[in-house]
This record gives sequence, structure tokens and C-alpha cells, in this order.
Amino acid sequence: MKKAILFDLDGTLLPMDQTEFTNGYFKLLAAKMAPHGYDPKQLVDALWQGVGAMVKNDGGAANTERFWAVFDRAMGKNCRADEPVFDGFYRAEFQQTVAFTQPSPLSAELVRVAREKAERVILATNPIFPRCGQVTRLGFVGLSDRDFDWVTDYENSRFCKPNPAYYQDILARFGLKPEECLMLGNDVEEDILPAAGLGLETFLVTDCLINPENKPVPGPSGSKAEALAFLLGL
Repeated sequence: MKKAILFDLDGTLLPMDQTEFTNGYFKLLAAKMAPHGYDPKQLVDALWQGVGAMVKNDGGAANTERFWAVFDRAMGKNCRADEPVFDGFYRAEFQQTVAFTQPSPLSAELVRVAREKAERVILATNPIFPRCGQVTRLGFVGLSDRDFDWVTDYENSRFCKPNPAYYQDILARFGLKPEECLMLGNDVEEDILPAAGLGLETFLVTDCLINPENKPVPGPSGSKAEALAFLLGL
């Protein structure tokens, strides 16, 4: 029995084309914020800069602090005053991004089986969204944050994938050893290689595979259905 099973969300539990999803999401957010004085192009550029700051986070502050400092600077105003408006978007209009995904009933089954096979089940999704954004996307596959012992978001995390420190932070929080854990993800460079490099067992879910450099993969791989069979065999 594993001490912990970790799941990626986008492309793993929630099948999607990352580019299609991101473009659709940004259009919805731009439409939401335009009446509040946000130029769509400047908004998208500032978002990318904020995400870049989170990805480069060295652990000195929460991702949320890194994001808002850079986002405000890029927009040239105190945008954090509008944080409740942004959060409202992630609870409401963000629901429409389901149109850019392909929800699968296997996702909830994967998590159900994982709860039988491990002491803890963790949603190890890249923490670049607020909690409400993570919860909304989980809802697309019939899950909630209550189905997990921990969900990484931009408020409770100080690192991002592919930084190995992101995984180390999770292990340290629960006193876990790498060899006691299994990570399932669809992105070789963000999910598989950094986790495997620390000593976690990994399973590459190939339905929405991201491996642009065709890097060799340690550990087993297969479809979501094959991932379910793998968990059942633990």
C-alpha cells in the first residue's frame, strides 16, 4: 500500500488540449474584466508575466504574492483590489471552460480507487490558480477538493512545476518519503521527470500526452483506463 498517490489535473484527471483551454479561458476572463477597465491584450500579457513569476518562485513567498506583485506592475495599477472580482470569475464564468475539455467518468473512479490504495490522495496540480479555480475544474469531472487530502493552489504553495521543490514541499508537509508515493500525470517534463528524479514512482497517462522533446520516460505509461488497472493492481 502506498502512503500517498498524487494526481495532476489538467490533461490527466481532466482531459484537454492545453492551448485550446488556455485561449478559451483568457477570452472569457478578458470579457469579464473589460467593464472593470482592463484592456484585453494588456491583461493577457500581464497574466503570462504573473504566471512566469510563479513558475520561477524560489520559495521566498507564496505564489499568490509573486503573481500579484508582477501582475500589478505589468498593469500599472493596484489590480489586487479587484481580487474579489477575479475570484467571482473563477466561481462563475470559468465554468464555461468545460467546453474546452473532455471530461471522463474514469477520473472519479481513479480517485476512488486511489483512496482505497493509499493513506493520502493529493491533487498535485500546478498551483497557478486560486482555490476556487481548482475547485471549478475538479467539478467538471465530478470531484471536489473534499475528495483529496491536499490540493495545491497559488495561496498554499511556494513553488511550481517543474521545480522539484514543488514535490519536495508536498512530501515535507505530510512527512512522506519519495519511495512511498506515486505520481500520475500527463506531462513528462512537469509531472514525471521531476517526481521520478526525487524517487517517486510515476505513471505517465498518455491520453493527453505532453512530451514535445520525446524524452524517455521512467516507469509505466498508458491510457487512463490502463492507469486505473495499474491502481487496482497495487
